[in-house]
Amino acid sequence: MAQNEWILDVLSDLNAFAVENGLIALAEQLDDTKLIAAAEIASMKAEVRTPADGNKTRYEPSPGGLGKHQHA
Repeated sequence: MAQNEWILDVLSDLNAFAVENGLIALAEQLDDTKLIAAAEIASMKAEVRTPADGNKTRYEPSPGGLGKHQHA
């Protein structure tokens, strides 16, 4: 979802501003926030992918609590 990746640029700009102005704690927090945003965007991309055979794989818990993959 390239439409969401703009937020990474905004966070980078905010981080650069914080560093340039001596706002070290804020800069560190923005680094963490950028990592979280990147992980969530990557997760969204992974959810959108469908295997070549067209089946969607999903995770469902098993009665034993360990879970198993099932295909639709």
